Amino acid sequence: MNLDPFFHAKTIAIIGASREHDKVGNVILRQLMGKHFTLYPINPNAHMILGIPCFPSVLDLPQKADLAIIATPGPTVPMLLDQCGKAGISHVVIISAGFKEVGNQKLERDLQDKLKGNNITAIGPNCLGILDIHSGLDCLFLPKERLRRPLPGGISFISQSGALGSAVLDLSAYEHFGFAKFISYGNAANVDESDLLAYLSDDPKTRVICLYIEGIQNGKKFLDTTRSCKKPIIVIKGGTTPAGKHAALSHTGSLAGSTEVYLGAFKQAHLTYATSLEEIFEYAKLFDKLKTPASGKRVQVITNGGGFGILTTDALIHHGLELAKPGKAIKKLRAQFPPLLAINNPLDLLGDATVERYELALNAAITDPTNDSIIVVVLPQTPRLDHTLAHTLERSAKQSPKPIIAVVTGSEYAQELKRKLENAGIPTFDFPENAARALAAYTNYCTTLR
Repeated sequence: MNLDPFFHAKTIAIIGASREHDKVGNVILRQLMGKHFTLYPINPNAHMILGIPCFPSVLDLPQKADLAIIATPGPTVPMLLDQCGKAGISHVVIISAGFKEVGNQKLERDLQDKLKGNNITAIGPNCLGILDIHSGLDCLFLPKERLRRPLPGGISFISQSGALGSAVLDLSAYEHFGFAKFISYGNAANVDESDLLAYLSDDPKTRVICLYIEGIQNGKKFLDTTRSCKKPIIVIKGGTTPAGKHAALSHTGSLAGSTEVYLGAFKQAHLTYATSLEEIFEYAKLFDKLKTPASGKRVQVITNGGGFGILTTDALIHHGLELAKPGKAIKKLRAQFPPLLAINNPLDLLGDATVERYELALNAAITDPTNDSIIVVVLPQTPRLDHTLAHTLERSAKQSPKPIIAVVTGSEYAQELKRKLENAGIPTFDFPENAARALAAYTNYCTTLR
């Protein structure tokens, strides 16, 4: 299935373009303006919208559109698909709602018949739209002043729920995560989650795939696709309780199915399962930023707060990881550190820790073969630390053959350091529990592939 036109179209028809500022068709048109696209607003009652000539239908266009976006009432969609077919438009995003998600099975069947009869590949209906950060194709109907668009990066998010996906997208932009693509696919009348996974598996801009699903269209197809996927897939499922399953049926018309069956399928396909939005948010950050695999479960902890070292230890053990036994490289630090500083794991650099002390400890941990990954806890409230630590950690991380993640807890001064570490490519968390949980998920993924 060719999905390229959804992300790399040059000529786009917006069916249902509106002169009213708050209408979906107007918002979508505004998102696409000022870029390299040729835009054709479609509205039989307007000659010009936002300074762009308007056409009564796609049959009146001066050239064939690569992509059509339909944002009209649901009952009009089958007829509009016939027009797209006659105009030679083979790819359509259907924003329109009012199909099986509201119990209108007949309209959903009519839609599917028209797609098949006109040989049209469609995303939707009942979806928010799609966003490609790298190509600039943005047909999300939520305006930029309400929904921030992320920076270019390697995370792609497939979401059956537009609202859920948009909230994660907005928060990701605020946290300076880098995104490749965002796809809200709604009822999946034509293109389903497996088709999108297969496409993103071969997408050079995508490093990690996040997936929110309520139900799967074809279980065997999903398993075959995910097993052959070349990239990590982090999945969260809606409808894991009886009440949640009922809500899913009225949301996208999905039959949520047995939670146990889904979890078993995720395990078979080696997917990383997130139990909450917080987890999928954390995992996506870590999987995207880390460029080195975790070869085992042994973790070296470096901290300047003894209590944080203890909590990090508890969290690591709780999530199935292990404390590494310090080897010769760590033990050699005795000659360079103050006598009161115990050489152990966690390695507590004490409250008077300096940037230089962190650098010595981190470089020793990197060269020590007895650990597989490193967690660096930084409490920047102590007086001898400053933000030059970010450059020190960045230099060490670039030389490291093993994952390094950080925990930085605190208010403005700490958050500024956290942002600098994130910008340097070091995944950074506010609390030890979150860091340990994300590292465990990444370690499990890496070791499963071996």
